[in-house]
Amino acid sequence: MRCPFCHVDSDIVIDSRPLDNSSVVRRRRTCKSCNRRFTTYERVETPPLIVIKSNNRREMFNIDKLRGGILRACEKRPIPAAVIERLISEIEYEIGKTYLMEVKSNIIGRKVLDKLRAVDEVAYIRFASVYRNYDTIDEFLDEITKIKQALKLEKVKDKEKEKEKETTAAGK
Repeated sequence: MRCPFCHVDSDIVIDSRPLDNSSVVRRRRTCKSCNRRFTTYERVETPPLIVIKSNNRREMFNIDKLRGGILRACEKRPIPAAVIERLISEIEYEIGKTYLMEVKSNIIGRKVLDKLRAVDEVAYIRFASVYRNYDTIDEFLDEITKIKQALKLEKVKDKEKEKEKETTAAGK
């Protein structure tokens, strides 16, 4: 691997670990020449996947386009880069596992929305505003209302589970 700082082709791997639920390996490396550290991501090369756009146009799946959309949604949010990379690799893995030759772009968009919603609601709304192409403020507000209602429902369920645990623990 060529060092991105001094461009010498001599380094050692100091840490190597797979990213969660994916076919990506993260490697920390140290350059033998300048002693600076850098990270590389190793992916298994798979046959090209074709994305079918909403207008039936076809193009090759591009991980950089996926990363760009997710990074724009997460911009200025307190989301660590490692979480974003894990999210991207999980989406890529799930798509590659399920779809062999072609996948519709709306399937990719829904997977991104599902992952972003679990990570950060603001990033979710940002991505949804582009993905769902809201035409009016009312459509945008409807989506925010849906998220608020879902969050309230999750909190109620969490409280019920907590009470259930307390009741079970008190009965023992």
